[in-house]
Amino acid sequence: MMEQATTDAVTAARDLAPELSARAVEAEQLQTLPRDLVERARAAGLFRLATPRELGGLELPPAAIVEVVEELARADGSAGWTITIGNGSAFLAWLDPAVAAGLVAGTPDPIGGGVFAPMGRLTPDGSGKFTLTGRWGFCSGSPHTDLFFNGAFAGGDPRDWRLAAVPAAEVRVVENWDVTGLRGTGSHDVEIDAVVREEHTIAPFTNPARHDGPLWRFPFFTFVGALLVGVPLGIARRALDEFTAFAPAKFRPPGPGPIAEDGDVQLALTRAEGRLRSARAFVFDALGQLWDTACAGDVPDVRQRGQFLLATQQAMRASLSAVNFAFGYAGAGALHADQPMQRCFRDLHAAAQHIYFSTAASKRYAKLRFGIEQPTFWF
Repeated sequence: MMEQATTDAVTAARDLAPELSARAVEAEQLQTLPRDLVERARAAGLFRLATPRELGGLELPPAAIVEVVEELARADGSAGWTITIGNGSAFLAWLDPAVAAGLVAGTPDPIGGGVFAPMGRLTPDGSGKFTLTGRWGFCSGSPHTDLFFNGAFAGGDPRDWRLAAVPAAEVRVVENWDVTGLRGTGSHDVEIDAVVREEHTIAPFTNPARHDGPLWRFPFFTFVGALLVGVPLGIARRALDEFTAFAPAKFRPPGPGPIAEDGDVQLALTRAEGRLRSARAFVFDALGQLWDTACAGDVPDVRQRGQFLLATQQAMRASLSAVNFAFGYAGAGALHADQPMQRCFRDLHAAAQHIYFSTAASKRYAKLRFGIEQPTFWF
């Protein structure tokens, strides 16, 4: 049954991919994924890849999630990012199962979203409720998100970092998304001033998920890494595929032939392909070890999680290298707005700014290897 769900999800992503690619310029002009494409992705189950099965989700193995996200991001970086972030409904797994079921009762296939950063404040009222106030930037997919999970310190205590689940009706979207990369993601600011029941808050950074199953034995940021890593891999694959189709017909003086016949170009392509394919294999190898441990009933240990963190960071570095190569050798023609190459370049450099792919994340692996004490909830 799980194998069939995986096959169906990958097939759904591949079926939707051509239109996502064809309408990428439209998404950039709208600054968000077109609503009809959002609804088609929802109907295909692409926003519930990791949502608990008992809540109507697919709860796919993480390797399958990476494969699906790769297909979407290869079609269009903004679409891949938007749908990936929309899988935030998976965070319902950190709520009490009965409470989570109550939240989705009115929206049986919710699109999740939100911002982890504690840009808000949860003020307790003494009766089991909080007032959540704040403004969060870079809230991807905000125009069509049904359930927001936004970060705040409870009572202003930085040791009590939580995410609060808030329905879209209580969130104001401030339409100010005007950036260079991932332009079609609708990553506007959002403002919230709402009452939130304590049972609708989660502390996933330090507490385990409340649902059962191997996927929920992944610590939170390890789980987030499994969601995100397919984005750079998919965007980079598109860039290299575009380049290999482009280069045999691209001439650049003073050479008499196409750039595909240039030895330096051939060598650069070989290295870019080798790095990208090696990084991808490393991701699946590290992820497989995590999954084996989780399926055996155990929580992956710090060493295994550190290996996966290293793999995801290497995936981003190899992807950036591939996109930089492809864009750099493509010449001025790649600058046109309708050319996928420049969109790959812009989108990947924007995605690389996410905190999960920061230099601080890379340093965490080194600290682990050196035996330097550090908080381990980040991976």
